[in-house]
Amino acid sequence: MPNLFVCSLALAMVLTSGAVVAREAAALRTNRVEIEYVAPKNPAHEAIYQLMRERKVLERFREYLSPLRLPRVLRLKIEGCDGEENAWYADDAVTVCYEYLDSILKNAPEQTSAGGVTHMDAVIGPLVDVFLHEVGHAVFDYGQVPILGREEDAADQFAAYFWLQSDKRDARRLLAGVAYEYTRDAAAPSTKKNPFADAHGLPMQSFYNLLCLAYGSDTKLFEQAVTEGHLPVDRADGCEDEYAQVKRAMTALIDPFIDENLAKRVRSKQWFNLDETIELK
Repeated sequence: MPNLFVCSLALAMVLTSGAVVAREAAALRTNRVEIEYVAPKNPAHEAIYQLMRERKVLERFREYLSPLRLPRVLRLKIEGCDGEENAWYADDAVTVCYEYLDSILKNAPEQTSAGGVTHMDAVIGPLVDVFLHEVGHAVFDYGQVPILGREEDAADQFAAYFWLQSDKRDARRLLAGVAYEYTRDAAAPSTKKNPFADAHGLPMQSFYNLLCLAYGSDTKLFEQAVTEGHLPVDRADGCEDEYAQVKRAMTALIDPFIDENLAKRVRSKQWFNLDETIELK
């Protein structure tokens, strides 16, 4: 006959465990992203500050990220960084510097490039990618997500996977814009003392990783990456497997933090269909 005390203890442990799981699940809620446009310290950034507010950039991101189920509020903010072109996640906030936005805007081509990248592609792509990259760091932190490899690489994969689920027209222009930014960064002299020791990958490594992930996600939609010679065939051959690996990780580790019904509604919209050139006044 089973020991009554042992049975009672086991039952209590099961009930307690179930209650903990239920509390943790209940603590995860959608629409926990808040936004803040911090007035710039540098008067030269006033035009960017006004532009971001007029275009409701952070409001768009807040809605775009609404399917995220988070245990506490995450703040997205744009602020001045005393001359530093940077973006980061810390203390429950994703910060993107006016200096970083200024660099994106100044380096976007005025006319469509020879590779077909428009001015707006070169603005929207890096802007979306940098926010999602830092949101990736936040989700890893909030969910204590295990990471094998460099966290910066994982955040790159999080960002790209997230926007690759978007409307196909959005996904194509985001890829064009982010790839343009990587090649531009690769062509510029590095300001880092030893870029090989940095936690971030080299720009051209990130460029090829991005093209491979995109091509692996949809070989028809992104076939030009291979046919035009941007992605080497020997790398392209394994890209469907690379994408499948990232998809498995995202499904297992990140899906619990996404409301799928809300995500379907978000993915059904075209978010980044702006075509006019941005001019700072």
